[in-house]
Amino acid sequence: MAVDLVKDFFQDTDVDVIELPESSATVALAAQALKTEPDQIAKTLSYLVNDQPILIVMAGEARTDNRKYKDTFHKKAKMIPFGQVEDYIGHAPGGVCPFAVKDNVKVYLDQSLKRHETVFPAAGSENSAVKLTIPQLEKYSGYEAWVDVTKTAE
Repeated sequence: MAVDLVKDFFQDTDVDVIELPESSATVALAAQALKTEPDQIAKTLSYLVNDQPILIVMAGEARTDNRKYKDTFHKKAKMIPFGQVEDYIGHAPGGVCPFAVKDNVKVYLDQSLKRHETVFPAAGSENSAVKLTIPQLEKYSGYEAWVDVTKTAE
């Protein structure tokens, strides 16, 4: 199970994987289960750019801005189809996170995250998460770059 890969990934660190008795598969469910604001949930969206998988981690209430995405990646935003996410990334929808992913997956962090001192990304399953500071997220995600590809909720 992918959550076990994430646990192994964090084994020799100061980060604990939080396993919840209820689902945290959506921003709303995760915020409720973790007793935090929805925007502090660091959702991880999976896209294909030239047939290569990428992940973009963004604040929970942020939405992809198609123009900014195209300006950044020089392609129209194309999400990985639901049924193919696990094959491309290594984690199933609801548990996609930027940790313990397949080798060819590039991770990008969106500027929307910088509004928060700590965020809660998923940890490989529909009922797990980790609490990280932004510097920890940078360190453990192996990110390529910070990007600005979102618009915030109105």
